[in-house]
Amino acid sequence: QAQPVESGGGSVQVGGSLRLSCVASGYDCMGWFRQAPGKEREGVAVIDTRGGSTYYADSVKGRFTISQDYAKNTMYLLLNSLKPEDTAVYYCAADRGACMAAIKALGVPGVLEFNDWGQGTQVTVSS
Repeated sequence: QAQPVESGGGSVQVGGSLRLSCVASGYDCMGWFRQAPGKEREGVAVIDTRGGSTYYADSVKGRFTISQDYAKNTMYLLLNSLKPEDTAVYYCAADRGACMAAIKALGVPGVLEFNDWGQGTQVTVSS
C-alpha cells in the first residue's frame, strides 16, 4: 500500500484560493493537517472515506472544503479566503481505522491520530 502523496501547494495573496491533492487508496479515514513555523502540527479537516462525511477545525470552517474522488483515488482540500495565518506546510494523512479519534482531535495541536503521512506541501499566504 503506497504512502499518501500530496501536491498543489504554492504562494497566494490574501483572499486567494488553492487546491491541494492527495493520492492514496485503501484507507477508511483521511485528513489534512498543517504545521506553521514554530508550532505543532494540527488537524484541519477529516473525511470518512466510507460514507463521505466531512469534519473541520473551527479555524477553517466555512473556508476550506475536503472532498474525495473515488475513481482517481484522490482526496482534495480546497482552500478559499486564505489568510496569512494559513501559511504552513500541509500534510495529507490516512488511516485504516475509524475516524472517531481523528474527528475529536481536529484543531488540537500535536494530536496525530493517523498512521500514514505524506511528505507535505508548502502553502504561503502573503498580504
